Amino acid sequence: MKDLNISMWERAVKVIPGGVNSPVRSFAAVGGTPYFVQRAKGAHVYDLNGRGYIDYVQSYGASILGHGDSRVTSAVAQAAERGTTYGAPTEGEVLLAEEIVKRVRNVDMVRLVSSGTEATMTALRLARGVTGRDKIVKFDGCYHGHSDQLLASAGSGVAALGLTGSTGVSQKSVADTLVVPYNEVPVLDDETACVIVEPVAANMGVVAPQDGFLEGLRQECDRVGAILIFDEVITGFRVAKGGVTDIFDVTPDLFCFGKVIGGGLPVGALAGRRDLMEELAPLGPIYQAGTLSGNPIATAAGLAVLEVLDESSYAMLEGRSKFLAEGLHKVIAEAGFSVQVARFGPLLSLFFGDSPITNYEQAKQSVALGAYPYFFHAMLQRGVALAPGPYEAMFPSLAHSWDDIELTVDLASAAAAQAWSLWNANELPTSVR
Repeated sequence: MKDLNISMWERAVKVIPGGVNSPVRSFAAVGGTPYFVQRAKGAHVYDLNGRGYIDYVQSYGASILGHGDSRVTSAVAQAAERGTTYGAPTEGEVLLAEEIVKRVRNVDMVRLVSSGTEATMTALRLARGVTGRDKIVKFDGCYHGHSDQLLASAGSGVAALGLTGSTGVSQKSVADTLVVPYNEVPVLDDETACVIVEPVAANMGVVAPQDGFLEGLRQECDRVGAILIFDEVITGFRVAKGGVTDIFDVTPDLFCFGKVIGGGLPVGALAGRRDLMEELAPLGPIYQAGTLSGNPIATAAGLAVLEVLDESSYAMLEGRSKFLAEGLHKVIAEAGFSVQVARFGPLLSLFFGDSPITNYEQAKQSVALGAYPYFFHAMLQRGVALAPGPYEAMFPSLAHSWDDIELTVDLASAAAAQAWSLWNANELPTSVR
């Protein structure tokens, strides 16, 4: 009987570029063909053949409660019964914005959009509008969505495909984008509109800010009058109740959020101080709009998630993620690999090699060793789904039980032994050739 995933893949490549609607879902970096998810529940996804996997992709961090949480699906169903979109203000938009304001330090106002990319695009426009300057500074290996100005030296799918940017982006679009190494404080000038940064990098693997890095960015932005933007599309409401500012005593001028605040539905948000946010239309001259912004189903789902996430939730995520990271390091190292299991709260990633990773150049050197595809497929064969890109994070959710975590570590022991053998022989499993 033919594998149903293969059959669907053959259909997909005929009508969808590369067979996927987001390059991060492609298996280009690891070889083979993707599995197609038919359904999901909690910590598990199930493919077209009915096979289940312990899932650490979790929609790249959007599903912090796990898949199909009843509190979220109930909120979605109730909202959908009232209509799917109106083109008019709704109570749900206000409630979600109020919840974000309540949780995050230095946030007075929120503009809801439909994606993280939209949030970062709007943040740049706002920063340029209020400063009257053009230059933006971003960091090598940080991914801020697929807008032209921010694709230079980006992480995530751009890095996994071996690209430095994107064909089709004009030189004029990136002429005012300065790319500098992560964890190094750049010297800014009075032409700099803003600095945008992942305060904890999670698109070149998980790379934490070194002591003084975020503080230095704040001081340097203050020195020249530039806007500091934290891209917390991944870290927001995942690493702590109020995001990264709950952990570090550094507050940006603007925040970009996504993923968790949509409960698995398309959403993004720009948030910040009142004096900046009031420069957006219709109050100010800086225009931004979206037909589906503040969608009533997405806001209902996001609010349902945030209402669940209290301090005990983060303690649970921390404990299980710590156990998983320590267990993976132990069994992968026992198999023979030099490996770093980077962790920041409930964010994890694997770096093969001897040294801890502090920037994108080091991350690329780790990926260049070529061990990740072997480990990825060995885990997938055993029913554990990791992201098919070596620069992506792992996302344990609140639905991952201790049994799931312990089983993952047990399976990783055998997977690492198989991967070590095949990597040394330079031979990928037959199923992915």
